[in-house]
Amino acid sequence: MARLTLHNSMTRRREPFAPIDPEHVRIYVCGPTVYDLAHIGNGRGMTVWDVLVRLLRHLYARVTYVRNITDVDDKINARAAESGEPIAAITARTGAQFAEDMAALGNLAPDVEPRATAHIPEMIDLIGRLIERGHAYAAEGHALFAVAAFPAYGTLSGRSPDELLAGARVDVAPYKRDPGDFVLWKPSPPELPGWDSPWGRGRPGWHIECSAMSWRYLGETFDIHGGGTDLLFPHHENERAQSLCALPGSGFARVWLHNNMLNMSSTKMSKSLGNLFTIRDVLAQAPGEAVRLMLLRAQYRSELEFSWEALTEARTEIDRFYRALQRTPPDEAEVPAPVLEALCDDLNTPAALAAMHALADAAMQGDSAAASGLRAAGRLLGLLTQAPAAWFQQGIEADAVEAAIAEREAARKSRDFARADAIRAEWLQRGVAFEDRPDGTTEWRRVAAPA
Repeated sequence: MARLTLHNSMTRRREPFAPIDPEHVRIYVCGPTVYDLAHIGNGRGMTVWDVLVRLLRHLYARVTYVRNITDVDDKINARAAESGEPIAAITARTGAQFAEDMAALGNLAPDVEPRATAHIPEMIDLIGRLIERGHAYAAEGHALFAVAAFPAYGTLSGRSPDELLAGARVDVAPYKRDPGDFVLWKPSPPELPGWDSPWGRGRPGWHIECSAMSWRYLGETFDIHGGGTDLLFPHHENERAQSLCALPGSGFARVWLHNNMLNMSSTKMSKSLGNLFTIRDVLAQAPGEAVRLMLLRAQYRSELEFSWEALTEARTEIDRFYRALQRTPPDEAEVPAPVLEALCDDLNTPAALAAMHALADAAMQGDSAAASGLRAAGRLLGLLTQAPAAWFQQGIEADAVEAAIAEREAARKSRDFARADAIRAEWLQRGVAFEDRPDGTTEWRRVAAPA
């Protein structure tokens, strides 16, 4: 069996993956802050971690995948203030939309999807432990982590003390002992969500939320923590610091993985630049499996360039895979070694897709073993989940196409070949190709409409 290796952000090198318990792999991924529709950059990270979890489940007997939802946050409060919509309504609606978008991309639901607001007691517990052990302090209704009390602060991100201070975008408040100290708990005015605590009515800081939820569902030490490179500092650095200090003797996450950004024209997607597309914007232009394949065309630690042309290319690729399966129907099979080896090589999805194209080449020539391997490989990547006929006919009114085929057949029988050819050309312009079979029947499939 292929040996899984992963690039650990902590050590900044590739390492063989050795789970704490070979019978139970545990992974935590930072999920969305639910105040708006998820954008396609969010979709890339979630799709990467979905592939990792699928691979882990292929390799190990049991995997627990936890992905949180942040439903208490200043962005949510601001959205409620500007829209007049209650906070609970915003988080319920956008949380449901996020789940729908993930399903449309073929991402499986996590085993546990905790919401921050349901874990306030765990957060208060951790903060209390930090204060008791001298790693945090209370000041003016706040509780703050004392960065100076943790000498290993900065180890994960690899930043020097000066870089840490410059990069933290800190609010140098008078109640802080050190400008780099970060908030664990902050006071809430009556109009904002708040909970009673030893430091007064308030709400948690962002970083303590993930520490509490990973502790609750995965224990003090677990195998893998995933997230985007934009979370490496300060979020993950702060998570690690507070968890190690609150739970002495623990290891928190053994392996840290970070996916790189999705760019457009070599520029990071952002609302301020007007180049941000929601997952739903992109799904309006292509089926979910085509979008998924596009998101997997670059290795997860590399930047990925988004363009509508790239999406069209991805749709053409997956059409080719389905055409190979249509030409040579598959049986059940194991995942081919080249595909599994590529994925075990730090999730090298481009190499896995290249191996799938080689299988498709053989399947096009009638190799049933290659077709079977292609489908098994696709399923490990969350692709090729439909019957080929269903894939090629999706998004098209089947009754209208069948009526056109019947009209064309009637025209041919009456020797009105000009009309028959016109019907065929009309539907080709609409993205539907007619294929006449040797037995006299006509099949149809979706194709790219001529430019």
